[in-house]
Amino acid sequence: MSNLVTTNVTKSYGSKRLFEDVTVNFTAGKRYGLTGPNGAGKSTFMKILSGDLEPDTGTVARPEKTSVLRQDQFGYEDVRVLDVVLQGSKKLWAAMAEKERIFALPDITDALGHRLGELEVIVGEEDGYTAESDAGALLSGLGIPADAMEKPMRELAGGWKLRVLLAQALFGKPEVLLLDEPTNNLDLDSIRWLEGFLCEYQGVLITISHDRHFLNAICTHIADIDYNAIIVYTGGYDDMVEAKSQVRGRVESENADRQKKVSQLQDFVARFGAGTRASQVQSRKKQIEKLSLVDLKRSNIERPFIQVLVKRPSGKQTLTIDNISKSFGDIKICKDFSALLTRGEKVAVVGTNGVGKTTLCRMLMGEIQPDAGTLEWGHEVTIGYIAQDHGDAIPKDTTVDQWLHSWDDRAYLQDIRGLLGKMLFKGEEGQKSTKVLSGGEAVRMMFAKLMLTKDNVLVLDEPTNHLDLESIVALGDALQKYEGTAVVVTHDRDLIETFATRLFAFGDDGLVDFRGGYDEYLATQQAKKSSSSGKKGKRK
Repeated sequence: MSNLVTTNVTKSYGSKRLFEDVTVNFTAGKRYGLTGPNGAGKSTFMKILSGDLEPDTGTVARPEKTSVLRQDQFGYEDVRVLDVVLQGSKKLWAAMAEKERIFALPDITDALGHRLGELEVIVGEEDGYTAESDAGALLSGLGIPADAMEKPMRELAGGWKLRVLLAQALFGKPEVLLLDEPTNNLDLDSIRWLEGFLCEYQGVLITISHDRHFLNAICTHIADIDYNAIIVYTGGYDDMVEAKSQVRGRVESENADRQKKVSQLQDFVARFGAGTRASQVQSRKKQIEKLSLVDLKRSNIERPFIQVLVKRPSGKQTLTIDNISKSFGDIKICKDFSALLTRGEKVAVVGTNGVGKTTLCRMLMGEIQPDAGTLEWGHEVTIGYIAQDHGDAIPKDTTVDQWLHSWDDRAYLQDIRGLLGKMLFKGEEGQKSTKVLSGGEAVRMMFAKLMLTKDNVLVLDEPTNHLDLESIVALGDALQKYEGTAVVVTHDRDLIETFATRLFAFGDDGLVDFRGGYDEYLATQQAKKSSSSGKKGKRK
């Protein structure tokens, strides 16, 4: 296995310099998380590593077998799913394609026969004889059913297409693996499978992810973009945050000690500069020159301050779900599901993609009705809602501060600006047109709206989409301290463990109401599987 090495890499866009003279040796056998806030240049640096983008200065040395997670989900519409994965090994795919072309010829000459022998060697070296089963195992681990593997890509849903492209990147034992947001569109089971797969990977792994649990689970190192540089820390994301704060704290403490010493020396110089102790004064001046403070550049890591207060509490019984059932064609969302939520409970809705988590949210919001049963909100309930696809909730013909003001026309402008400042909209950014907002800005604006309306119930469907790590941590803290009732769909395990006291879990038994955290739920599911396999063994 070979290393990936950057030497003096610099990249700017206009007057904004993302990073300067970056020299890093990414070593085989180590797994790096590439971190930094939105806009720091993570995806730009990843494109430079892959060769899709040239740096302003510097070089990148990468092995031939460098694999990249591509996001062109519509680039293989007529290709069989298994073949899309096989194309992840370019050398193997080229050899197999050439073999097919030769066998399709009416006559095979001695030269072509010799070439077939060479191609067979390549196929053998690239594990071509087990390629389809290896590709199938990758797809299965990522949640793609066996009957979908023979279909053309156009018949798959968008989320599944992205999983196929992830399998393509993982296939063929690449020496370097570059993964930008690999957990997007993965459910919790598939994320756990991917964590296990990557922990066994022997090459150079560099990944961008907003999933803190994922980074802590797989990373041996963090390459953090900050201070216009890339600094490599040992350990996972939490280790990096701790090390970074310790370094800054130590430098600040040393600066304070130096400043105190400088003040004492300056006082001596001021008192005796014109007197008879000239040699001592000159000595003190030299000491002052040596005690220069270490320049503390401003870090670009910023965390929004999310605090959702409750204007008026709801009644004790917040939500009553009575024997609801819902199906779409052959897909059963839930059957005879009942639950009672009381004021202050925090529920995480979990399950694989496509099982009905968003449908449940839409039933809670009254956008669609159950086939049977009832959902009834309690006394004085007001609901703050963030839909998974919230694009239509924000009109495109207004500004950020005007949109917020429309939710409470009695709010003072300075209060609106204060809320936006907490959500990292600085200065005149509050007057930005809503039609040019990034995904992260739009979600932060939605949270500013919740902070303004102060509802006593929150229904949030995948609220971490488009948020960076620091914003997700802030959201977890806010949900934990929130005094109302919350129902949140998320695949972020750290977020679930931070706030949830209860789960609505879609699994093999349908939709179940589980009182406890996600780790407890996993333990009970594992115990069920062990018990079931034990019973089967006894029957044999």
